[in-house]
Amino acid sequence: MKEKSAASILSRPGWTRTAAGALGLLLLIFVVLGIYWSRAPDVFWVNHTIDDERIVVGYSTTDTLIRVAETLLDKPGGYLSNDRMPPSVFLDNTPNWEFGVLQQVRDLARVIRNDYSRSQSQSKEVEYVRDAEQAFFIDNHSWIFPASESEYRKAIEGFTQYRDRLADDLDGDAQFYARADNLREWLAQVEKRLGSLTRRLGDSVATTRINEDLAGDPSAEASNPQPDKVDVRTSWFEVDDVFFEARGTAWALVHFFRAAEFDFAHVLDDKNASASVRQIIRELEASLQPLRSPVILNGSGFGFFANHSLVMANYLARANSAVINLRELLDQG
Repeated sequence: MKEKSAASILSRPGWTRTAAGALGLLLLIFVVLGIYWSRAPDVFWVNHTIDDERIVVGYSTTDTLIRVAETLLDKPGGYLSNDRMPPSVFLDNTPNWEFGVLQQVRDLARVIRNDYSRSQSQSKEVEYVRDAEQAFFIDNHSWIFPASESEYRKAIEGFTQYRDRLADDLDGDAQFYARADNLREWLAQVEKRLGSLTRRLGDSVATTRINEDLAGDPSAEASNPQPDKVDVRTSWFEVDDVFFEARGTAWALVHFFRAAEFDFAHVLDDKNASASVRQIIRELEASLQPLRSPVILNGSGFGFFANHSLVMANYLARANSAVINLRELLDQG
């Protein structure tokens, strides 16, 4: 009798409607959260001075690195790349955006460790800066033992210590050397990232390219035979991944170039290069214009539909060209 009673209850239309309603409500909550969490944070203005209006060389760059990393962790929804529960597990655009930001954070952190904080190649590196830089390189998908967020928090704490010691006039151990050669080291990393992203974005319509890996050096060799043509077409399922990684890269670089504009002001003025930095910032800002389409369109180059990847590639290519020109300008005596 009890079995029949339970079966009759489960078979009632009211139970079915209740379960369906609960499932529908849950899905609606997931959709709303997914949309809210997928919104990229706004661009913030970097700090040029300390609270008491003092200007300290290196403070703006280090403080901006910290704030960008904190935004990565504290934005709506938090850090999603290593989440294993819905709705985060169904979102791929935001994790790709996060990876683009993280790549730039890692590159700048490494340059601070190896160049900005050291007077020359034979000088001793700052230990807590070294440890903080290494913490940023934990696997971005690690969700336990250790969790990515916990390691990134440690990195933020290390660079916060470095920033605060820079602002302390009585602390002579922490230094930031704003030299042209140091700025070139960071620009070299930016150039490589932007060049790679531009190529990957352009591959949304390309099918093959001529292999030019050994071009320009008649004595160059490769470990394996090199084909004349290389298949480079980006999968239709990966077009949005590359696009949002590029958006995250541009978002982080806008802040870092604004900070460099302050900390390297004398170097840039001496080379008459301030206009080049402003042009880079303008191109990066243009690449962050609001996306009016609910999906990333991948129309052909001259087709009826838009190709968002090619538009993004255009802005990043122009920014990269300006970065190359700036590096060449800094190389001049």
